[in-house]
Amino acid sequence: METIYKYALVILLLVVLFNLGQALYFMMTDKEGSKRTVWALTRRIGLSVLLILMVILGIWMGWLHPHGVGQAL
Repeated sequence: METIYKYALVILLLVVLFNLGQALYFMMTDKEGSKRTVWALTRRIGLSVLLILMVILGIWMGWLHPHGVGQAL
């Protein structure tokens, strides 16, 4: 289950990055009045919130383990 969950997180992160790139493309090519940029950014925000919630759930369930960089020995 842990491996599948980690793959799902990576895929979701790639989808978020794709939506960000899509919004940039729409912003540069669309004429005024088009809402495609707004919708792409809205999807990105929603997917980013979902990604954060999935990371929190994964840590809570024990599927993900924070590495503790910066903690004193």
